[in-house]
Amino acid sequence: MKDTAMPIIDMDWNAFDPWRIQPFKHALTDHPLLQTEQLVELGKRCRGTTRWYAFNSNVTAGTDFDDAASLYPTSKSAVDSLRDISAAKAWVLLRHIQADPLYRDLVDAVINPIKPQIERKDPGLYYRAGWIFSASPNTATPFHIDRSHVLLLQVRGTKTVYVWDPDDTAVCSERARDCFHLRHDLSRTLWHEEFRSRAHVFQLGPGMGVYMPLTSPHMVETSNEASTTISFTYNTDATRRNAKVHVMREMLYRLGMTPPDVGKSHMFDHAALAAASAIVVCRGPGGHPPACPSLLRRSAYAVAD
Repeated sequence: MKDTAMPIIDMDWNAFDPWRIQPFKHALTDHPLLQTEQLVELGKRCRGTTRWYAFNSNVTAGTDFDDAASLYPTSKSAVDSLRDISAAKAWVLLRHIQADPLYRDLVDAVINPIKPQIERKDPGLYYRAGWIFSASPNTATPFHIDRSHVLLLQVRGTKTVYVWDPDDTAVCSERARDCFHLRHDLSRTLWHEEFRSRAHVFQLGPGMGVYMPLTSPHMVETSNEASTTISFTYNTDATRRNAKVHVMREMLYRLGMTPPDVGKSHMFDHAALAAASAIVVCRGPGGHPPACPSLLRRSAYAVAD
């Protein structure tokens, strides 16, 4: 697929702030690769890999996202659930679609036209990826945070997206982010019903989307109709620095120290970044840290982990 002159994502780029939640519109609702038949075929190609994840509709906002599949297994396979998502009582994620040649072209067609706009304010874009979510009616996506900036696009159906500011430490503490960046540990990222009153709430329908900065807590609920959503994620020089400082903070906590919050001490952040960078290089791929391979590799595309 060739990149088009007109971006698929229509955002107010003059108002764009990489650390601020922002709605936008998009033109992917009728894209052939996002229709049910093609999603079923992609699901078949993901068999035998780690590129899919599914659970049933009994999950709640407070379910541990990483344990949801084992706690609430689907009654049908991911492919069969995709084939009739309206009746499947399931939530199916097709991960890292950029690993599939057809869908890598789609990821590029979305990201390439907007990359210059993003990099005006957030340089060094790398590690792009795509994720497709199919959910039955009245199904939740548990409360969690992500390791990249996120562009979330609603394709079919409607859903309510609750998202909190990336610096809202009453909803997700700095320590919770430390744990997450070190080992992809969500055990400190805990849901409380009263969080709803602090959220930015978006009622998304087809053609609507929302941008969510790195580790912005979020939770999603579908309506009484099935939903198809695609998200495009990426990292930048700034997200990489932020994650490495969090990695170092968590390592210091485990040694009994109490480091300053990220951004409160330029001297600490600079030293933590240098130390974390050295540790990441020494430990290499698959080591801990990092949880995310993006801290080691500045590759154009994300890799499944």
